[in-house]
Amino acid sequence: MRTAHPPRGLRNRHVQTIVNSLPLRSKRWRRNVAALQHRSSAVVLRLNDARLMGYYCPGTDPERGLVVLLHGWEGGANARYLLSLAAALAEEGYATFRLNFRDHGGTHGLNRELFHSCRIAEVVDAVGAVAAQYAPARLAIVGYSLGGNFALRVGARAQRAGLSIQRIVAVCPVLHPPATMAALETGLWIYRRYYLQRWRQSLRTKAALFPGAYAFGDLRRLRTLTETTEFFVREYTEYPDIAAYLNGYSIIGAALATLNVRSRIIAASDDPIIPRGDLARLLPQPTLDITVLPWGGHCGFVQSYTLTSAVEAMIVREFNS
Repeated sequence: MRTAHPPRGLRNRHVQTIVNSLPLRSKRWRRNVAALQHRSSAVVLRLNDARLMGYYCPGTDPERGLVVLLHGWEGGANARYLLSLAAALAEEGYATFRLNFRDHGGTHGLNRELFHSCRIAEVVDAVGAVAAQYAPARLAIVGYSLGGNFALRVGARAQRAGLSIQRIVAVCPVLHPPATMAALETGLWIYRRYYLQRWRQSLRTKAALFPGAYAFGDLRRLRTLTETTEFFVREYTEYPDIAAYLNGYSIIGAALATLNVRSRIIAASDDPIIPRGDLARLLPQPTLDITVLPWGGHCGFVQSYTLTSAVEAMIVREFNS
């Protein structure tokens, strides 16, 4: 899996990370995404302990199967990177299901309880519900950032859950949350500000939809992600402290020992949010391949000034092989 380096002006890791979220896209990209959205329908999955919503787009080649797409933290099923990949897969004939995690993508009203990153059971249930509803010839999962973390954890639970998943790709997945938290707290300020603002707004939306259920107070008093997470864990999760919570969705060590689905991690050496050193802490196993590119930032991999991402072509090749 080799790709050309981007132009010199796009090689900075922060440029790679930030520019991928900008609205500037080619006419062809906008046309393909518009066609995807026109063919997509909103679906609410009624699961054992939750209701999750996503968007299903039928494929044109039944043999290609269906790909479940998972977004990152405080993203959503209509994030540009998810729409872009879904459109690229649609061109190859794949069906796609872009899943919103609980409290993401404007779905705060579907469940009374709050989202947190250890809610893996409902995502496993959601993948199973999608497979049961559409009965694809092949089933695959792609996740970005926290979505990549979820994708790999679903894979580790697939056999026990009776899921037949042929392939998983995780793009810049969160590997060890304590290390990612440290990178966010000590790295470029714009990332902390972005996640704090998005998280605060999400919690305010939740409180407004369920009056009396949540007493967050003025969230601005919690000035860091660590302080906010400590408050959130203490008041609204079953975990005794922040360390137990963050380690609860770590995938280093033996966490992926039961991963029997052919999987690939695509990472970047210059990722400012996911420390590359954590890759060495993953359990080596024959089902997991790791591709590390020298550039890409966090989930960027932008290869030209038209903002095309190399990772989409890599994923399509992976699934077509």
